[in-house]
Amino acid sequence: MATSDSSVPEPDESVLIPAATVLLIRDTDDGIETLMLRRNSKIAFGGMWVFPGGRVDDDENDPDDPLGSARRAAVRETEEEAGLVLTEDDLASWSYWIPPMHSAMQAKGPRRRFSTWFFVARAPEGDVAIDDGEIKEHRWMSPADALAMRDAGEIEIVPPTWVTLHDLQSHGTVDAAMEWARANDPVRFETKPLAGGDDGKPLIVGWDGDAGYESGQRDVPGDRHRLIMDREGWRFERT
Repeated sequence: MATSDSSVPEPDESVLIPAATVLLIRDTDDGIETLMLRRNSKIAFGGMWVFPGGRVDDDENDPDDPLGSARRAAVRETEEEAGLVLTEDDLASWSYWIPPMHSAMQAKGPRRRFSTWFFVARAPEGDVAIDDGEIKEHRWMSPADALAMRDAGEIEIVPPTWVTLHDLQSHGTVDAAMEWARANDPVRFETKPLAGGDDGKPLIVGWDGDAGYESGQRDVPGDRHRLIMDREGWRFERT
């Protein structure tokens, strides 16, 4: 029987691990689609549907150029996880995510915290090839279908993926999405839970611009920039 090793220290959750992920998008007769991968249930974010991506390797990491480091990791991870080849020039930065501390999420978040650059790229020619190891399944999905499947309990996704899919819906074509990403600075999301998720109310996380962001309180009147994770369906509010 396996036993826990008390000599192995818990991850220091104050340390942010650099990572990158890529929205591979393509045009269809029914609108834009993006590639989603289901991760092995035995690894980090197990069972979740994600975009291709992963942590920045040591030989890719340049502390003086975090965005360039993330671009290198994004290209490598896309080939490793999906068998598709990109160049760094194919990538346009989309957003940057910092998760909350594990303790702040009432132990509902992972202890290892990844600071993740999200990129978008036109899907290259070729068939998707997964390794059936870290990645167990892949699908091309429209953003609307992916969000509906999450609400129906058919797939699991994390809030950064949800918000990214929500925002991708506003771009009807690959050209439109790429043009927007290249013309705008990446949106920064430093996630903070808004108090009240442990009293029978849905968990709510917020970002800069929400009236309750600084205080960490959900009921502060004013502007909204938050995700409400209700059992009946998740809702994004931004004013």
